[in-house]
Amino acid sequence: MFRTVATTIALIAAMNTALVNTAIACTAVDIVAADKSVIAGRTMEWAFDMKWTLVSQPKGTALTLTAPKDTGLPAKSVTTRYGVVGVSAGIIPGGALLDGQNSEGLSMSGNFLPGFTQYQTVTAQDKEYQSVLTFGSWALGNFATVDALREAVKTMKVWADDSLPTGPTPATIHFVFVDRSGAGMVVEYVKGEVKIHDNLAHVLTNAPTYDWHINNVRNYLNLSTVGVPARQVGAVNVTELGQGGGLLGLPGDYTPPSRFVRATMLRHGVTEPKTAAEAVQTVAHILNNVDIPVGIAQSRMPDGKLVSDYTQWVVLKDLTNNRLMIADYNNRLNYLTIDLAPIFAEGKAGAKLVDDLPYPKPVAGAAALQP
Repeated sequence: MFRTVATTIALIAAMNTALVNTAIACTAVDIVAADKSVIAGRTMEWAFDMKWTLVSQPKGTALTLTAPKDTGLPAKSVTTRYGVVGVSAGIIPGGALLDGQNSEGLSMSGNFLPGFTQYQTVTAQDKEYQSVLTFGSWALGNFATVDALREAVKTMKVWADDSLPTGPTPATIHFVFVDRSGAGMVVEYVKGEVKIHDNLAHVLTNAPTYDWHINNVRNYLNLSTVGVPARQVGAVNVTELGQGGGLLGLPGDYTPPSRFVRATMLRHGVTEPKTAAEAVQTVAHILNNVDIPVGIAQSRMPDGKLVSDYTQWVVLKDLTNNRLMIADYNNRLNYLTIDLAPIFAEGKAGAKLVDDLPYPKPVAGAAALQP
């Protein structure tokens, strides 16, 4: 009997793990150009249709911050101080920002952290609280800098439970923020406590926790952008087969630890971009190295069905000049560039599915060669 119960428990645990670990392959990178321009980018990998929607949340948007019902605490209304443009999950009622930037140059990317995230417990005595579903809009809508947000996060209780409509996977998320100065931090909720890390790598992927990834990078100190061109072996001068040998051993799979190492090595190995335009291209090239085509990163669901993570969209955010570049899976080579300044100034709400944005069209035939 014990063996049967133990086997059942193990099977249930395995099924839950399979569900939790599906669709968790996001990567975020930021960089500062020589002219002090700050660019932040990220990929969003997922296996399900989340109805990703590019939304505008103008200054003065009303947010409703709630507590778990069993606390008896009232919902609180907060009016935002800054305009925000970002990407939300349209299948979640009311939307929930997973990425965005505000008019003051603060950027956020939410990446999944399954198996390690445990949000805070809200009690009847708490004064500041909200669910994780409003956290992105609250952070971007009310703070201009990483330092200001850091202090507010320390006193804000963030919770989640099964009552929240989060879609096909639990909302186990950690967040990376970077502002117009280049300052960055990672916010995680582990064992019921908030953990705030300086973003030393200027990179974030998924599980495990950020401090684990930083330690893991130490296993790759041998990597170098400079290869060994030749080596004398006895009487033979053995030469390299081609450039890039210094990166032999750089992990090439799509697991979060490998993507973290790969993105960190590229982020800190590239030639410093001089301008915002160069920095945009630099971040885009780094993110190209973690782009996932359909069918490559698959998981088997408990019912035996195979599902595949793939890069559903990519954003590049120029925090200095209030510009957003976005591309979905079918337009990966054709970023749509949006000047956000008029959107922030107009102060109107708006929304459009990421897949329905007006991406640039290919030039027809000989027209490409005409003066």
